[in-house]
Amino acid sequence: MRKTWLLGFGFFSISITWALYNAFVPYFLERYISSVALIGFFMTIDNYFALFLQPWIGSRSDRTHTRFGRRMPYLLIGMPLGALFTAIIPFHNGLATLLLFMVLMNLAMSLYRSPTVSLMPDITEERRRTRANGIINFMGGVGSILAFGAGSILYNAHPSLPFIAAAVVTLASLLILTVFIKERRDAPGYQAQTEAKSAVSFKKQLNRTTALLLAAIFFWFVAYQGVETLFTLYGKNEMGLTESQASFSLTFFSLAFVLFAIPSGWLGSRFGKKRVISIGVLGLLIVFSLVPLIESLLVLRILLTVGGLFWACININSYPFVVSTGSEDSIGTRTGMYYLVSSLAAISSPPLLGKLIDGMGYSILFYCAAGSMLLALICVLMIRHPESSSHNKPQAASAGAP
Repeated sequence: MRKTWLLGFGFFSISITWALYNAFVPYFLERYISSVALIGFFMTIDNYFALFLQPWIGSRSDRTHTRFGRRMPYLLIGMPLGALFTAIIPFHNGLATLLLFMVLMNLAMSLYRSPTVSLMPDITEERRRTRANGIINFMGGVGSILAFGAGSILYNAHPSLPFIAAAVVTLASLLILTVFIKERRDAPGYQAQTEAKSAVSFKKQLNRTTALLLAAIFFWFVAYQGVETLFTLYGKNEMGLTESQASFSLTFFSLAFVLFAIPSGWLGSRFGKKRVISIGVLGLLIVFSLVPLIESLLVLRILLTVGGLFWACININSYPFVVSTGSEDSIGTRTGMYYLVSSLAAISSPPLLGKLIDGMGYSILFYCAAGSMLLALICVLMIRHPESSSHNKPQAASAGAP
């Protein structure tokens, strides 16, 4: 697992960059744009790139064969560019240059996000991937918490400092990855995968199991993204909380997720990914169903804490599950699929649920979220995938590994 912790620095840098970007770029946009809806649109540029570019990059990396490996070339190009465009965002001189730097930064991030995440299953045996995913998500969560804590201090000192710090962290992470992660040495079965002649296509990978799993991912991200985006408004307008009370309440959900990231990966490895995901989906369904009945702030925060634990069960095990349902030479393609459906949910959920709230009131938010989790649970329960047999794959794959 030492390699996993080192690989986690890639996820750590991505999380820090996105956290700082989402926290402070709206302040820059606000100087030029009065419409909150328009600001929100520009802040979702990354999701539109994720819909189209990341799946293509992920699939392309499956078929990239260089002396640096399959994924590393994308990191070597994308991470320096991402660091550069992140660092210059605060130095815009108008709306046009700000939007240009934002687009370039998002393009650069799209070049290496899928390949970075794909490195985890590349260098990890199948039976250890849920634990490995727990580790890199833990590091990503720590990165986000650190970004919010230290980022505000840096921003108060000078608006450019958080972005420069993110660029430095990105370059330092790239150095760690290039020094310690060698795909040809560390990836079990790398040689066999690079000798595969057939190109991996999305169509070939969409078997019944994958389609059901992607549908489940879409539905639970519709619920999660809608609640994450609209919860503070719900707390203020439905429960009568102050803005600070509502926003701080979400911290309990996020902190519980980070603390339970590694244990949930262990549970998935021990008891099976599908079983742990099913428990997480059912648990979060119950939590979302109970929230509209709660009037106490303390009880709300306890529920959100429990919800964060269940979300860890879902989120930590879902990506390794997606990867496990396909061949080893389709990891990048499947990573792209994962980001495709999660990004589609992120784009569609907030405006759709917002429209329902406009017509029916804020109480509908959590009932819709619970309904979406129910659809996700149905999809998961329909999956028939023999996880136990998949544990035999790593021995065969690693037999020829150095």
